[in-house]
Amino acid sequence: MATTVGNIIDRLGGAEAAARLTGVSTEAVRKWRQAGAIPTRHWATVIAATGLALTDLQAEPAGEKTDMSDVPEGATACLMLADGAVFWGRGIGAHTPAEGPVGEVCFNTGMTGYQETLTDPSYAGQIITFTFPHIGNVGTNNEDLEAAGLAARGLVVQQDITEPSNWRSAQHLDAWLKARKVTGVAGVDTRAITARIRDGGAPNGVLAFPADGRFDLAALQARATAWPGLEGMDLAKEVTCTQTYAWDETQWAWGTGNGRQDAPGYHVVAVDYGAKRNILRCLASAGCRVTVVPATESAEEILRHKPDGVFLSNGPGDPAATGVYAVPTIQGVLASGLPVFGICLGHQLLARALGASTYKMERGHRGANQPVKDLTTGKVEITSQNHGFAVDLKTLPANVVPTHVSLFDGSNEGLACSDRPAFSVQYHPEASPGPSDSHYLFKRFVDLMAADR
Repeated sequence: MATTVGNIIDRLGGAEAAARLTGVSTEAVRKWRQAGAIPTRHWATVIAATGLALTDLQAEPAGEKTDMSDVPEGATACLMLADGAVFWGRGIGAHTPAEGPVGEVCFNTGMTGYQETLTDPSYAGQIITFTFPHIGNVGTNNEDLEAAGLAARGLVVQQDITEPSNWRSAQHLDAWLKARKVTGVAGVDTRAITARIRDGGAPNGVLAFPADGRFDLAALQARATAWPGLEGMDLAKEVTCTQTYAWDETQWAWGTGNGRQDAPGYHVVAVDYGAKRNILRCLASAGCRVTVVPATESAEEILRHKPDGVFLSNGPGDPAATGVYAVPTIQGVLASGLPVFGICLGHQLLARALGASTYKMERGHRGANQPVKDLTTGKVEITSQNHGFAVDLKTLPANVVPTHVSLFDGSNEGLACSDRPAFSVQYHPEASPGPSDSHYLFKRFVDLMAADR
């Protein structure tokens, strides 16, 4: 750096002033000093407050290659971070075009379910670093897709893709990635990336796997630096369905596969902000006929289907941006008195519709081993999660009570209204991948619809 992180913090007026200016905790500022880097999303604020130039904030970490002519032997791909750090490795999946995929670099701690993770629409705009080393060992199949396409920008793994050794495998992961034009890099120190995210927040990054083996690292860094980040970004419109459709497929079962719901007791309209198929399957298995509608559907259009309840799905991006059109719709649905159930982005949007606010987390929760306490029962659930934004507990109105809390960091994981049949959770009770501790929530939704009749 042209100047040290410690000097920059001092120029901002110290740790407390730096935290106040950038909207983070003093603990986060301490980690900036420890990591020797300030997350790129705060650069504009820091530059405005200190008068420093962009070059003063761009790090060139010791021991990491940034010379365009110095490509390590055997390296065919790299992940370039906005601060100039380069992680070299071997390319997997599809070669990148002249401008490689750019996004927020996050990490996922799950030991299984990489196919479900890669096809989860909630990962739109993100490059996924898998912390578990053996990715590819179950291959891929057509039953474990969470959406028709891949919303994730790419993936980073520690080892070369493992040969599949599962009876359900229909295609090698590398061939599956190539067919979907998705890029990844293997042979990377994923622990180092995870430590960076832990200490400095999720950085912007860009993947490069050029067919001709030529890397323009300066252009890659400029592309990563110029990407605006997920704050303020509405990605639900990119992954939502384009027209209304019916869903009746139920959960997968050993020996029979997926079934069909042919005797539904309730009709649910699911608003698709990036819905996973297994959420829809859980609703069908719980006895529901499901009508899926686009994210931009109005309250009047939703209520025209005469549902018994309304479901708000998971999805990617900033809830404040999606809330511009989603919040008025949800408020209209709430005014009807119908039961409402939200998951992930749907949880955040419900909170905003009720008057609360949301915020961007430093690193988010992504994995299948996240402990959550149910405040209504005292029980602890191990949950599957994927989110980088959270509901601000301090802003919950008097008629909304927190129902679940993260045992990792104390952030909100669920809420319920005291004066109407509406509730939501931040995590993914359908799992896929993950444990099934939270499947009871779908029955809770059905019970609300039964009581409303």
